[in-house]
Order: sequence, then C-alpha cells, then structure tokens
Amino acid sequence: MRNKNQNIIQFTIFYNRYKEGLYNYCIKMLYNRTISQDIIQNVFLKLFQNMDSIKNFDTISYWLFKTTRNEIFSYLRKKKVRNEHLEYYDTNENENIANDHSNYYDVYDKKELNEIVINELKNIPPEQSEPFFLKEYSGLSYKEISSIMDIDEDLVKSRLYKTRQKLIKQLEKKYENGDLL
Repeated sequence: MRNKNQNIIQFTIFYNRYKEGLYNYCIKMLYNRTISQDIIQNVFLKLFQNMDSIKNFDTISYWLFKTTRNEIFSYLRKKKVRNEHLEYYDTNENENIANDHSNYYDVYDKKELNEIVINELKNIPPEQSEPFFLKEYSGLSYKEISSIMDIDEDLVKSRLYKTRQKLIKQLEKKYENGDLL
C-alpha cells in the first residue's frame, strides 16, 4: 500500500497534467460546460479513490480517458440527451484578448473558425467525430484513441480522414454559398 502523501502528490501531478485535455474532450462531446465539469470531477474523484489499486501509472492517460468516455456515455444513456439540443461552450473564450489588443482579430478569427468547425461536427455521427475530438482537442495518439474506443488503429485513422474530408466539404460548401463571409 502506498503512502498517503505519495498518493496526494501523484494525484496532483496527474490532475494538473490531464485536466485540460479531459475537459476539452468532454466538452466537445457534450457541448455543456456544467455537465463536463461534473464528469471531470467524478473522474478525478474515482482516480483518487483508486490510487492504491492502480499498478501501472505509465498507462494513467488511458485510464483517465477511458473513464471519462465511460462517464460521458453513461450520462448520455441516463439522460437520453440528443446532440442537437446541447449547448456549446468554448474553453478558450477570449483568453488572449485582454492581454494583447493587437492580437484581437487573430484570436477572434480563431474563435470564430473553431465555432464553425464545432457546429459542423454536430452534423457528423459521434462514432466519426469522437476520434477527431480525441486527436485534435485532447492531443492523443492514434494508438491511445484506438485503446480508448476499443477499435483498430487503422479504423481510427480512417474515421479521422473521413471526418476531416467531410469538414472540408461542408466548409467549402458554406464558403461557396457565402455563409462564411
């Protein structure tokens, strides 16, 4: 059994290292800030409660993302939430604007583009958009995503490719129609 102080230190390190990636993944899947915060809190509570039983801390990112994924789908099953009724919240909202006014337009353009991409991802089935969120917003590798989703690594690559192609087509269509101007 590990020392309680060692557990607290290790937990703090894991919390600081993974909280943002887990939150980004969660919020991109649920489009709801409050629910995402609750889920991430539950995940880290479970981590702390299970610190003594985790034998290999080298795979902690897998454990955390897998637990977060399970919590998300558990929530969706319980509430029978439909994606088109969920609220979107940008985690990076205006963070740089206050610090550098010369950067305002760049930050605004990035935020606007991010919102457009997220809105387009709502029209893509979750089995295709989830790998995109895990890769682009949580920074996981193909191997990590395949482990978390229990699918083959080649299938992860295929889904990412198809999702990116769909996004490109949808954004091109919006641009041609003048919807992005």
